[in-house]
Parts: sequence; structure tokens; C-alpha cells
Amino acid sequence: MQLLAMLTMLIDHVGLIFFPDQPLWRIIGRIAFPLYAYALAQGHQHTASHGKYVLRLLGIAALSQIPYQLAFDTNELNIVASLCVAAILLRILDGLSPGWISYTLIVLACALFEIFPFEYGAYGLLLMLIFNYMKSGPMLVGMHLLLNLAALYTYGWVIQLFSIIPTMIIVYGPNLWRKLESWRVPRWVWRLFYPAHLALLAAVVHLLGK
Repeated sequence: MQLLAMLTMLIDHVGLIFFPDQPLWRIIGRIAFPLYAYALAQGHQHTASHGKYVLRLLGIAALSQIPYQLAFDTNELNIVASLCVAAILLRILDGLSPGWISYTLIVLACALFEIFPFEYGAYGLLLMLIFNYMKSGPMLVGMHLLLNLAALYTYGWVIQLFSIIPTMIIVYGPNLWRKLESWRVPRWVWRLFYPAHLALLAAVVHLLGK
């Protein structure tokens, strides 16, 4: 799963920068974010220290921000910043009973993700919440599909519909998914790949004068 997430993210970013008129790169790249959202939910549920987990995400986000801005010529906050804030929200929600306080907090967090330039905005936050709270089954696929349709209606994100593919594999292809999860990389590779590949892309963009 980690290897697939890194590879499809790299394909997505290469396509976005160098081949923006070729949608196949971006279609393949739609696989990446659901895998990272799933990884966040798993990390939140199984980490031995939530504090250290958030700090690691914060460090990766800080390390990645300048290369991210240089590579994509944007003022957005990179996706690991979104993961970090989502991890904090999940930790807070763990201490609350389901009810109007927790729902209000989620609404406020969604507004925060839309007001400030978090990558994927409220869509990204809601997908991470779906992976954390929905059991692996048709409901997970259904909630992801509804979110994609809402994004299609709200933002016109046609290409985002392809992001349902990894969720369908999780639910309807458990044997394949177990195989993908067994393809693990060293922790340092998993943690440093995001800032490292952004730094490399930013350097190439600078050299080519794009």
C-alpha cells in the first residue's frame, strides 16, 4: 500500500507539472490520496503515541512546504498539513461523545479547511473522517462515492471520481488489498518520500525554467 501510494502520487505530480494536457497521469494519481487518508486513519488508531504521531506529521509538513510551493507555484498548504490537522481533530473527537458538540466541531473544521488554503479543502478532511469511522464494507464505498458526487457538484471535480478505486479494492478485493498492504517500505522512506520528491520536482522545475 505504501509503495502504491508513493508511486501514484509521483505520477500525479509529474503529470500535473509536465503533462497538464494528458489526463491519464491525473487519473492514475487519484489513487494516491485515498491511500494516504487510509494510512492516517490506521496511524491514528494504532499509534502508541498520538503526540509523537502529530509531531512527525507536523515536521514533514514543515519540511515539505517550501518545495511544495516552488514545485507547483501555489500558496496552498501541502497535503501533510491537512493530514496533521485531521490527526489533531481525530484525537479531540476521541474524547467527545457523538452529539452536537462533535458535529459542530467537524463543521467548523471543514470551514477552516475551506477558508485557509489546505490542499483538497473540506473534501480531504471528510474523506479522512470517513476512513476513520466507517467500517470496511459497502457503507465505506457508499460514503466515499457520495463525497465524490458532492465534490463533482460543488467543484466540478470529474477526475476525482476515480479516487473510489482504492476504496473499492479495500472492500471488494480483500485478498488483493492484503497483498498491497504487505508491500511495505522502511519507515524513513515512507516519511521522507513526500518532501524529498517535492524538492526534486522543484529543482527540475527551476532548471527547466517552468
